[in-house]
Amino acid sequence: MISKIGVVFMLKNIAEFQEFNQSRFVRVNLFQEGNTTAFLLNLLPGQSVPPHPHPNANVYLHVVEGEGTFIINEKELPVSQKDVVHCADQEVLQIKNQSDEPLSVYVVMAKS
Repeated sequence: MISKIGVVFMLKNIAEFQEFNQSRFVRVNLFQEGNTTAFLLNLLPGQSVPPHPHPNANVYLHVVEGEGTFIINEKELPVSQKDVVHCADQEVLQIKNQSDEPLSVYVVMAKS
């Protein structure tokens, strides 16, 4: 935690949270404040996050490292490092790492 003249904020380095597991994707929570959660999804080649909606929430995804496919409402969207995607409310999201390298995605989920 860093404090500067009455302002307190958190500083974290994403590289420290890029944890991988051979059997399934890894979710690492970074921040939780009110209705907003920020976390990192880490997927090894061949791993995926199953299709799921985020009722009453906006989800913002930033590809930190690697390449993959976001499937939103059954439409495939190839993504790579530095891409940013917004997924709203009832849209169904799936993430796949079909590359030969690890994939890390920084996610901010804001519930309404």
